[in-house]
Amino acid sequence: MRFKLIIAFVEDNKTDLVLDTARKEGAKGATVISNARGEGLKQSKTFFGLTLETQRDVLLFLVEEHLSRHILENIAHVAQFDSTPGIGIAFQLDVEDAIGVMHQVEELTQELEDRI
Repeated sequence: MRFKLIIAFVEDNKTDLVLDTARKEGAKGATVISNARGEGLKQSKTFFGLTLETQRDVLLFLVEEHLSRHILENIAHVAQFDSTPGIGIAFQLDVEDAIGVMHQVEELTQELEDRI
């Protein structure tokens, strides 16, 4: 079984929405890294050296490759990544190998057979 890593940078008020959507679309879990900071095309506004931006969370999803694009598109849709500039981004990377996920392979195999 092959996996992809979906990485999403989202405003902290959208974290639960993205997590719930990814799980509904087939993700079995996630790692959340809180209080990340990012900068886009325009530099952040500051007030006496302090940035005036909302905090972001980094969400990491290790998902089966056949589900990855569907999950990626759905989290982008619900979080409005393409309709609102600066709201967040998500992308996927190929995973060469993964350890510690074999307990999920049986469940994923059955789920994929039902979907495909």
